[in-house]
Amino acid sequence: MIRGTVTGRLWSSKRIETLPNGALLEVKVGSSTLVAFDPLGCAEGEEVLITQGSVAASYFPEIKAPIDALIIGSVDEN
Repeated sequence: MIRGTVTGRLWSSKRIETLPNGALLEVKVGSSTLVAFDPLGCAEGEEVLITQGSVAASYFPEIKAPIDALIIGSVDEN
């Protein structure tokens, strides 16, 4: 898993049919930024956990989702 911070949201007026409902978010991980699919509804500034690769794509068993990075949780701080 990767821990990062949501820095923004990407808007897309055109999407392929196999992309599930959700948002595409920019997430800062160290000195890099990646785009992750968000089925949870996370907000800017929120710390999130991400999984990548085949694990991310296989989260949606009913379709072949073209997803390489998936937000799987939000980090709660005490």
